[in-house]
Amino acid sequence: MRALVDLQKRLFPDVLEIMQRRYQLLHYIHLMQPVGRRTLSDNIELAERTVRSEVEFLSKVGAVAVTSRGMHLTYEGQNILEQLAEFIKDVTGIKVLEERLKDTLRLDHAVVVPGDSDELDWVKHEMGRACVEYMRSVLKPRDTIAITGGTTMAAVAEMMTPLQEADHCMFVPARGGLGERVENQANTICAEMAKKARGDYRLLYVPDPLSEDSYQTIIEEPSIKEILYMIRNASIVVHGVGDAVMMAKRRKTSPQQMKNIQERQAVGEAFGYYFNRKGEVVHKVRTVGLQLEDLKFAEHVIAVAGGRSKAQAIASYFQPGQSNVLITDEGAAQELIRDNSL
Repeated sequence: MRALVDLQKRLFPDVLEIMQRRYQLLHYIHLMQPVGRRTLSDNIELAERTVRSEVEFLSKVGAVAVTSRGMHLTYEGQNILEQLAEFIKDVTGIKVLEERLKDTLRLDHAVVVPGDSDELDWVKHEMGRACVEYMRSVLKPRDTIAITGGTTMAAVAEMMTPLQEADHCMFVPARGGLGERVENQANTICAEMAKKARGDYRLLYVPDPLSEDSYQTIIEEPSIKEILYMIRNASIVVHGVGDAVMMAKRRKTSPQQMKNIQERQAVGEAFGYYFNRKGEVVHKVRTVGLQLEDLKFAEHVIAVAGGRSKAQAIASYFQPGQSNVLITDEGAAQELIRDNSL
């Protein structure tokens, strides 16, 4: 494949450029459908005249249907998109980026999607779609899947589609989270994901964070004990990685604790743990749910996080090697590789 790509770049550079542009258009239409030309043009930074011309071609070959509501992919367009995916990864160098990322962070698997979610909202949804596809490839009957909260996990839930094995699987929130915006709570995301995947789910109604006294009382409740057992024995964990200071603010952290987080130079957060650049835990929030030590029992621990601005946070979390799978975007991946080579 690599040799073929190199040959095409030398002999047919214009063909490759056109192919990439049309793949990009099909890809964005798939993510945003139904979508109008102007919206599409604004999001992919192509002139509206160019978009109009390319859409006319794609419509003629039956890849795109244009309706009063906007454009959407046809069955043929979906097939073209799927068949071109691996080839385009080779052409754009993303395949190489994935391999370098695996070596850099010592991962079993890495998926890099085009773009930077700091700049384009749809990239986060593409990471969500990639996560769903990876889950589809590893899910087994009667698996338990633990899901955290956050905007990236909400994007995964939004992109979820029925999973063949999911009717025998259980989705659970990895931790409590009452008090956050409801659409970003682990309970909300877990329920939506399970319904779309056609699996079962259980919820965990506890605040996050908790005082030590409240924590000890709550974990002794029989109903909480039951779901905690399920959470800690999950075979698949899907979670985000947050910027330390941003996450502390979202949790309405006290001024004293915020000062501690900043003075100890925390850059990343996951599961209520705050990490410095070396991957050392410098602060921990008491939460009911999955703890770092529980991750070793899961077969697949999938981190989904992107954006160039989150590269340090991602690197800090992966220093101790907590997760074995990363799904990210081009912006974060390039920054992670660059920082590692300095």
